[in-house]
This record gives sequence, structure tokens and C-alpha cells, in this order.
Amino acid sequence: MAKKASNKVYFYGTGRRKDAVACVRLIEGSGKITINGKDIDEYFGLDTLKLIVRQPLEATGTTGKFDVIAKAIGGGISGQAGAIRHGIARALVEADEETYKSTLKEAGFLTRDARMKERKKPGLKKARKASQFSKR
Repeated sequence: MAKKASNKVYFYGTGRRKDAVACVRLIEGSGKITINGKDIDEYFGLDTLKLIVRQPLEATGTTGKFDVIAKAIGGGISGQAGAIRHGIARALVEADEETYKSTLKEAGFLTRDARMKERKKPGLKKARKASQFSKR
């Protein structure tokens, strides 16, 4: 369902990965990507992270059709890039389910990556790291 804000129709999607959560809005436009008020080139330094964010748009052939406005919270930059990708994919499905859903599902962009950091165990320094063993 398309939402309306200040006379502009947009499509909304929430993406998650590790501890990162991204709220993504797609507005019909020229293909500009804004994350937390900054341009994608300014926010992500690495080209691989920019590529990850653009993957759903390239897979569906909508690179220059939508402007992306994303708000990413929590996690690191890699987790945020994955969360934004997930959010964009969900928003594209909301925009046109029959056309984009099968392509995005096949590419694996609609599946939430469930891998999380393992919890710390008592008596250990981290989840699995123990202090060095000494016989004497």
C-alpha cells in the first residue's frame, strides 16, 4: 500500500541485519540514495557497501526510477548496508508485487539474515574464547 506525505507517494520497507535496523522510503525520482541525511557516497566509504545497497534496484531494473531515503540505526556499517538492502527489497515488493517479488526472492534479498552475535558465556572472556590453559 502506497503512503502519502506532503503530496508525494512513497513505498515503505523495514530491513534488518545483525543489530542494524533500516527504515527505507522509495519515492519516484531520479535514483538518488540518501542515508541518515547524507548521500550514499558520503555515508559509505567502501564501494562494496554501495554495491550491496544498490543490488535490489539493479536486479529489478529500477535504478533511475526511485529515490531512496533511508534511516539506519544500530550495528556497524556492514550490517546497516545489509539492512538497507533488505528494506529496499521490501519496499519494491510493496510498490509492485507481481513484477518484482519473484526476482527479489530468487536473488535472496527478501530473506532476513538471521545470523546474530553469540552471547557471552560465564567463565569465558567472550562467547567461546577462554583464558590460556597452563598445566602448572
